[in-house]
Amino acid sequence: MSVIWRAFDQSLQRMVAVKVQCSSLQTGLGDRVRARSEARAAARFIHPDAIEIYDYGEAVTTSGEVAAFVVMPLLDGVPLAERLEKGPLPWPQAAAVAMRIARVLAAVHARGLVHRDVTAENVLLTDDGPKLLDFGIAAWAGDPDDGRGTPPYVPPERLAGATAHPAVDVYALGVLLFTMVEGRTPYPETTWEQLETARRPYPPPRPPSAPHAIAVLCQRCLDPEPARRPQAADVAAALSNALSLPRRIRRGLAVAGAGALGLSLVALLQFPTGQVAAPVTTPPPHTPTQEAPLPTQEASMPSMESTEATGQTVRQAVDGFHQTLEASDVCGALDGDVALDLKQVLRGALVTAGQEEAGLAGVHQKLADREREGRLDPACRTQLEIHLNEITAARRSP
Repeated sequence: MSVIWRAFDQSLQRMVAVKVQCSSLQTGLGDRVRARSEARAAARFIHPDAIEIYDYGEAVTTSGEVAAFVVMPLLDGVPLAERLEKGPLPWPQAAAVAMRIARVLAAVHARGLVHRDVTAENVLLTDDGPKLLDFGIAAWAGDPDDGRGTPPYVPPERLAGATAHPAVDVYALGVLLFTMVEGRTPYPETTWEQLETARRPYPPPRPPSAPHAIAVLCQRCLDPEPARRPQAADVAAALSNALSLPRRIRRGLAVAGAGALGLSLVALLQFPTGQVAAPVTTPPPHTPTQEAPLPTQEASMPSMESTEATGQTVRQAVDGFHQTLEASDVCGALDGDVALDLKQVLRGALVTAGQEEAGLAGVHQKLADREREGRLDPACRTQLEIHLNEITAARRSP
């Protein structure tokens, strides 16, 4: 559908990628309008693990046609599809990639968008972690289906003409997780014609190389009924929970199965995020109207080592929590006193040596209380819960 050129931005003196829509060279105005609409939708969404849109434009080619183009960052990395040509990934690495992509999708869905093309070709492995690329066929939730996408990642409801829905991306995420773990897609069909004639009377497959809990999570994402699939935020939280276990336990799960982990992850997917991750306790004392002095970095962040599970330090995870509180696209409607209260509760949870687990449980409970009071948007709470899980994972890292 497009050709991507390496280019030099003369105005800002930087290398960029310019994606030229091939179809716009042939069918004219209709495709250019669609390309502009998609670029505008993607430009409203900014996430550190997703491709950013710099600019949109139209130019006359040497043949006299009008071509639409989109300008994006030029990223260095290896496409996930290219990496998978060498074989599958170890399940912890596959789960970590899927978790990061699930976080992006949770934020995408919170804005009312559906990516619709989550594939191994559209995930770039960079030094900063995986990046979700190409919002070229993104649509608003509820938009009619237009028959575009990558067949192995297309859910069955799209064949019946279902409108765009976040469950479409969750199905593709399940295909992606299965493919990373097994080195092949869960089903053999690779074309639209094969999809239309495919018969699947049995439950979705589970990746046999993954622990039981991860395999069940993947199977739930592949459920043929969209309503039975978990939400992207739940998938991210479940994978984060699995990866937060000590490495010695995760190594054992890869060999002996994951019965206990399976129970915990199933519970996490059946109940609201934060109600299962930790017991409910009374949050530490705080004064919402008067901000306490900032503690030193050493006192507030007792464990700053990098963690294999999430690739983040405690400091980075806490910074992510604060940035989400201040982000206009996720928590923009949050009252300033609520944001200040949440920051203080998190600070208090991390400065009490030996009681960080109970303190973080108090933060989870505080988020639940604020949402119940109608002072915290559910999408904002979901993103904050993910950051809290990352803080827990970073602290537990050996």
